[in-house]
Amino acid sequence: MRAAPSCRCPAAWPWLLGILLASGSPAAAGPRGDGMNVLFIIADDLRPALGTYGDSLVKSPNIDQLAARSVVFQNAYAQQAVCAPSRVSFLTGRRPDTTRLYDFHSYWRVHVGNYSTIPQYFKENGYTAMSVGKVFHPGISSNHSDDYPYSWSMPPFHPSAEKYENTKTCRGKDGKLHANLVCPVDVKEVPLGTLPDIQSTEEAIRLLNVMKIKKRKFFLAVGYHKPHIPLRYPQEFLKLYPLENITLAPDPQVPEELPAVAYNPWTDIREREDVQALNVSFPYGPIPEDFQRRIRQSYFAAVSYLDTQVGLLLSALDDDGLSNNTVVVFTADHGWSLGEHGEWAKYSNFDIATRVPLMFYVPGKTSSFARPGERLFPYLDPFAHVSDSVAAGKAKKIVELLSLFSTLAELAGLSVPPACPEPSFHVALCTEGPSIVQHFDSTEEEDDYDTDDDDDVDNDHEELIAFSQYPRPADTPQWNSDKPELKDIKIMGYSMRTVDYRYTVWVGFNPSNFSVNLQDLHAGELYMVGSDPNEDHNIYNSSLHGNRIKNFLRLWRR
Repeated sequence: MRAAPSCRCPAAWPWLLGILLASGSPAAAGPRGDGMNVLFIIADDLRPALGTYGDSLVKSPNIDQLAARSVVFQNAYAQQAVCAPSRVSFLTGRRPDTTRLYDFHSYWRVHVGNYSTIPQYFKENGYTAMSVGKVFHPGISSNHSDDYPYSWSMPPFHPSAEKYENTKTCRGKDGKLHANLVCPVDVKEVPLGTLPDIQSTEEAIRLLNVMKIKKRKFFLAVGYHKPHIPLRYPQEFLKLYPLENITLAPDPQVPEELPAVAYNPWTDIREREDVQALNVSFPYGPIPEDFQRRIRQSYFAAVSYLDTQVGLLLSALDDDGLSNNTVVVFTADHGWSLGEHGEWAKYSNFDIATRVPLMFYVPGKTSSFARPGERLFPYLDPFAHVSDSVAAGKAKKIVELLSLFSTLAELAGLSVPPACPEPSFHVALCTEGPSIVQHFDSTEEEDDYDTDDDDDVDNDHEELIAFSQYPRPADTPQWNSDKPELKDIKIMGYSMRTVDYRYTVWVGFNPSNFSVNLQDLHAGELYMVGSDPNEDHNIYNSSLHGNRIKNFLRLWRR
């Protein structure tokens, strides 16, 4: 189906299919003999603030060690920078315009279509599918059951300490307990004497041991809560990040050319007691610089805490002799702003919100098999280890989380699900993202291609494109701008990220019939990656880039 300037269409981007989708063969009846187990690790709100992504401050030796045996994608993007829509999108292999989930308040199986999920596909192909921690977003968006029993072989595990995440467990300077944003804690003093991610690691390790003993082929998804706010983590991790070493974001001011509709007013953190005490004006009022440093310090400390949990989990693969037959994928649902553009959240189409870490360890492909007695993933103490790991392969291709379904199926030896037709509401098993296994063998040099500013993107078969989107209730920041409910969405921002630029248009959206009016253009953004990597200078109105704008609009209307 071709989109008209104003269309009532089941997906707002029908022109995506010709660019991104790759056909697959029908599903197999069961796993092939050479099929691999899968350990799928998902972090929450983790931007690529890791050593392997060039961050010289962050201590992440265990994830860096995984990266050293993996192919690492430098330019991987989420399809919407908020938890529930992103997770439903990549777990079903469908775009938000196909799941029709832009908020937290609908369940795709009854709202739009009975779409299969990644763990469901593995389960139906003979795997034991297990969920630990935050994999699907809890609540209505996963039917209050994490999509059990469709997606999982057993009820998903949620740590008992999870219910205390947003309660008053943060010790303030006054000695009292608060519900703060910045929340280093003495783990012995918090309720239950533990934290959710610690419990998730313990349960995941237990399940790995059970799978080993019972000799079952498994798909184990482990979802960690950190570094999602509140920034609650064991207080000893602050020692890794002396406050005097913490710098501000390189671009802490709201860009002058930024359309008001593109700005997110970070209402989540405004609700925390320590931020409320700052009396920051809405929506643009800056956070004091000393507190900015404390937020960044605690985010990095939470990342290092996350790294220790990942390290313990990967070490268990060695303990159970599973490192040679288990594919490991590590990623996040989206990124998070730490003061860039004056923002402190996700909720946008910027790289800082949509770009995520993505790496795949594939035994015998991205790394040699472990020899008898060899440990591929020994636990590394971030307080003692000096990271010297370098990723085995870094691919600069533009890829999307949408491709996880097809990619994991191929890596595990299953048939890749077919590409979705347009529309696909009636199709249970298909994906809107192609497998990216073909890019595993490419090198940085091979990926370092250039494109002419005036080239026709549609004719450049080498260039991959990532698409993201974000809804808004109004043209100016409101109290519900970050997380508008479906009924309140009036504008949709569609964003295209290429190797050279990010282009975004904010257009009218009708939530009653999911239609997009391309003639109702509210604002536009264009950032050149080479000269403006932080996306600070919007040149949308520059006539020098007219051909590129025309190319985008032509692709939009295909």
